[in-house]
Order: sequence, then structure tokens, then C-alpha cells
Amino acid sequence: MGEVITVRELSKHYGAVRAVDDVSFEVAAGEFFGILGPNGAGKTTTLEIIEGLRGPDAGEVRLLDRSPWPRNDALLPRIGVQLQASAFFERLTVREQIQTFAFLYGVGAATADEWLDRVGLAAKADTRTEQLSGGQLQRVLIARALATHPELLLLDEPTASVDRAATAKLYELLVVLARRLTILLVSHDTGVVSRFVSGVLCVNRTVAKHPVSRLTGEMLSELYGTDIALVRHEQEL
Repeated sequence: MGEVITVRELSKHYGAVRAVDDVSFEVAAGEFFGILGPNGAGKTTTLEIIEGLRGPDAGEVRLLDRSPWPRNDALLPRIGVQLQASAFFERLTVREQIQTFAFLYGVGAATADEWLDRVGLAAKADTRTEQLSGGQLQRVLIARALATHPELLLLDEPTASVDRAATAKLYELLVVLARRLTILLVSHDTGVVSRFVSGVLCVNRTVAKHPVSRLTGEMLSELYGTDIALVRHEQEL
């Protein structure tokens, strides 16, 4: 399988703050891949550069064999994105939210019911989003991101403000979705993510690599407590 995402010597600074510093990694087609790290480690900045929402100060990113920056409209229907801060259209039902988003990309309205069924929310199709629980809202966001039938799904903290039971159900859904597309997920929850993903990239500004069999509590303590920034581990689902 080829690489869906290739990152080479990526750096991004905000004044004197090094958000991302000389990071390199690849994500192969079909992987369910997680980026882990503490707050302020550069996880979201890295994802935003991959998505084409920000430009790098140095380095190169290739997304589906194209450059995402400057903003590349040809890539938009091929990637599904759930941002850390996401919003819904006001006073619309769940079905209408997805239909409206799909319309923007020239996708038929029937895709809304298809994806609501796949994420387990068919019974909530006519419910307004403000009446849903946190876990249900995250599922709507994933269904919306999948409305264009993308090849790659990019998720930033999809279980934020979601209880443990809803988190487990959400990851079970993502494992099923990973059988048909590539997923890159950003999270700070090492305990949950490492149980589900096929590869882990631990980020805190610079780069070091280890096999998953050598992942230890000491390594995670070092990751979250020092400037060691990027550790990649791989495991089978």
C-alpha cells in the first residue's frame, strides 16, 4: 500500500513558540492511525497543516499525492474532516445538517440517511442537533465528514466532552470504518487510543521512534513530561 499522508521535516512557529519542529512521518493507505501527545505538543497544528488549513514554515506535506497548501480544492471531496471546534447550522435536524453539507459538494441527499444508518443514528434523523447528547453529536460530525465518501478521515479529539461509554462506542464505530478508508485521529487519551489504532505517533515537537512492543509507562511519562516529541509505535488491531 502507498502512503496517503507524507510529512517531511515539518516545522511551524508562532513567534518564539515552536508548535511543530522538524517532524517527519507517513500514514499508509488503510491505516487507522493515532497522534498522541500532551496539550500544546503541536498535534492540532500538525493536523491543520495536513488538512490545508495552515501553511508550514518549513518542510513538506503530501496528502493523497497532492500538496494541501495553498488550499487545494481538488482534495476537499476526498477528505473528511472533523475539527476540534465544529459547529452546526441552526435549527436544522440531523438529516438536514448532513444533506446541507453534502449539497455543498454536489452529493445527493440520500447520502444523509446512508451515513446516519451506518453511525447508528437513523432513529435521530428528524431530531434537531441541539437535542442530542455529546456522544450523538460526535457521531453526527463523523457522518457529516463522511458525506462525500472520502478516502481519508481526519479527526481532532473526537471524544472530547464525551463519557467513557460513548467513547468506547465511538471507537468501535471507527474500527469498522477503518476497514474501508484511512483514518488519522488526534487525541491526548493514551489509554483508549492505543487499544484501537493500528499505529501511534506520539508528538511533543521532535522525533524518536520505537516499536509498539517496547511502549512503556516510562516512555509515556517522558513524552508528557519532557521535550521528547514524537514516538511512533505500531500494532495490529
